[in-house]
Amino acid sequence: MFVSARLAVLVGVGVLPVVALAAAGVPAWAVTGGWIGLCVVLLAVDVYLAASARSVTVTRSTPPRARIDEPTEASVALHNHGRRTLHALIRDAWQPTAGATPGRLRTSVPAGERRRLTVPLLPRRRGELRSAFVFIRSRGPLGLGGRQARHDVPASIRVLPAFASRRHLPSRLARLRELDGNTSIQVRGQGTEFDSLREYVRGDDVRSIDWRATARAGTTMLRTWRPERDRHVVILIDTGRTAAARVGDGTRLDAALEAALLLAALASRAGDHVHLVMYDRVVRGRVTGVDGPGLLQALTDAMAPVHARLLDTDWAGAFAAVRSLTTRPSLIVVLTAQDAAESARGFLGAFPTASRATSVLVGSVTDASIGHLATRRDSREEIYLAAAAERTLQDAENVADAIRRAGGEAIAADPEELPPRIADRYLELKAAGRL
Repeated sequence: MFVSARLAVLVGVGVLPVVALAAAGVPAWAVTGGWIGLCVVLLAVDVYLAASARSVTVTRSTPPRARIDEPTEASVALHNHGRRTLHALIRDAWQPTAGATPGRLRTSVPAGERRRLTVPLLPRRRGELRSAFVFIRSRGPLGLGGRQARHDVPASIRVLPAFASRRHLPSRLARLRELDGNTSIQVRGQGTEFDSLREYVRGDDVRSIDWRATARAGTTMLRTWRPERDRHVVILIDTGRTAAARVGDGTRLDAALEAALLLAALASRAGDHVHLVMYDRVVRGRVTGVDGPGLLQALTDAMAPVHARLLDTDWAGAFAAVRSLTTRPSLIVVLTAQDAAESARGFLGAFPTASRATSVLVGSVTDASIGHLATRRDSREEIYLAAAAERTLQDAENVADAIRRAGGEAIAADPEELPPRIADRYLELKAAGRL
């Protein structure tokens, strides 16, 4: 059972008759005891007349997935099997990051009937959101107290990454359609395939003239080429300690997820195969062999429960996991934060040698505030901060140079700019016939 604030108010009201009767010579203890006894009797009657909170069947309905910072709804259904009307106060025990309404839900369920309540949610964190139970308080007709019961009805919602970078997708898809259909490549290169024949125009590369077609047509015919489809894009996301650093409103890992989703959506539309592995010392998430419309759902499902771990990444194991995904020519995109030579030794030591058949692209999330600190010189403190910022920027550039010397490409940008820049580089590699 439970008691409400009305009982305390009722007991407090008894102060007035106690003072009045005490002035008339009646013993105060007798009046106080009588009043408290009356309140207890009223409470017992109220609890007895309240509907049973245990004679209620509770069922839930929750969406299987939701995106972070996007509103969604869960619902709780109550079926009253008792003989009295249930005046209920409901608490749906979602964890705080679910963004559930902090207040309690009120409803009345007549005997033998059913009511459904909606619980608005606004998830604020990726992963599995869970609610283990529903707590019901059944209030009596006087409102002094009632009965309560806990119903263990577990529910969960998988909160997916926000994918805010999808706003860049339409413009990149337009460029991809241009590249794939309207504009052809005149010079054949690695990663291109035959597209069509057209008449020769002055200024075209004479090496692309098709002499057999020229003999049949009676005019000079030229071969055109287009980027190959059916290529492989392997995305490696570092989930080690460097991914836990906060940059802007999120972490480096959040920015890496955005970049991976935009690149995967673009590569899938281009007809390429996309593989994903999330690694620190073990594989935290893996997607391979999924193409078409189901790719993004598989990627977001794999990304949702993964968070950065406070340990150093085993890069030898990470690149071994990449090699296990495909042995065909591919684009390897490594999303990590390598901005200090000392901490990047393991990464550079295990860095795969880029060949003509494989391109390696390293994307790093940078903090724009460091660049701002490097330009400020108004006080002694700002000068010291500027020196530290300059050293940080120089270390990051040294690591980027080492990556380029090893045969890879380095792209460093803030969380807003990194996803479109990686997507643009993918399109450039397509246009150049290197993928």
